[in-house]
Amino acid sequence: MQYLALGKTSITISEIGYGAWGIGGTNLWGGARDEESLAALHAAIDAGITLIDTALIYGNGHSESLVGQVVRAHREPIFVATKIPPLTTRIPTRWVRAKQAFPADHIVACTENSLRNLKLDHIDLQQLHIWRDKWLTDDDWIEALRKLKEAGKIRWIGVSLPNHEPDLGLRLVKTGLIDSVQVIYNIFDPSPAKTLFPACLKHKVGVLVRSPFDEGGLTGTITAHTSFPTGDFRDSYFGADRRTQLVARVNSLLNLLDDETRTLPELALRFCLAHPAVSTVLAGMRTQQHVVKNCMVSDGRALRADILHELKAHAWPRNFYDSFPVAFFSKFERLIKNIFATHDKQ
Repeated sequence: MQYLALGKTSITISEIGYGAWGIGGTNLWGGARDEESLAALHAAIDAGITLIDTALIYGNGHSESLVGQVVRAHREPIFVATKIPPLTTRIPTRWVRAKQAFPADHIVACTENSLRNLKLDHIDLQQLHIWRDKWLTDDDWIEALRKLKEAGKIRWIGVSLPNHEPDLGLRLVKTGLIDSVQVIYNIFDPSPAKTLFPACLKHKVGVLVRSPFDEGGLTGTITAHTSFPTGDFRDSYFGADRRTQLVARVNSLLNLLDDETRTLPELALRFCLAHPAVSTVLAGMRTQQHVVKNCMVSDGRALRADILHELKAHAWPRNFYDSFPVAFFSKFERLIKNIFATHDKQ
């Protein structure tokens, strides 16, 4: 396993990180089994992974509980990142202010809730689960996070940028207020490399890449007839004729595989790791087999320049979330409300 610096912080993290959304088990992703998820988490740490990224909203804290259970069982220092969901249930949050989405008391309450789920004395990286640069006119959010940092409850501060909208964090990166950004970056969506990544390099802000496999699209396992468990968000993400479009694009990518890069998931990971701004690539790994295959990519070998050049022609500009049905966002709103209802009972 190779290790990289996280921006201007004093730490290094594994260049392959563990994305723990899929192990939440109760919302938006289907099919996760706790026994299998725990085995995969243990295998990830044994393979050298030192960063696990979760969120309060993943299974209403269930993902955090599994992560904490595994982290506490290992002696190795594991960097745990989690996220605070917006308070407002008005999804998307484009029309609200930071004081509505992330009031100070909400940030504190969510952090305390996550600490209870994790059963850890601090969170290494606390992130806002959504961000828009117009919120820079408010300062309650950063003051609340700074106080949590001073109290030793969090170590570093970051944000997760909206789906396929990387430049909504460009001004924030330049302020020096945060230590990291999390953003979608993959072969189909290389847009962060245009302006966001250069800014992160200049201002020494760490980059956590999410969705390196485009929610499974770049694994080569989705066909025109693939079905997903009931309630699984991928049914909407790959809705309409997108499965058919995906198969055509994947078949084109398969022509780029060779003796150095043998599989599509390997190509997808090496593409992300090739950019110097990237600190870690968060891969969802619900099985030990996934862990082994993904971690093997961290071998110090760079993707060839000619392959990187050819991959530019495979970008697929779109924001699938803009066309999601109202029912999807209604479910997301209910998830947020459930988190707060659970917190109120504690």
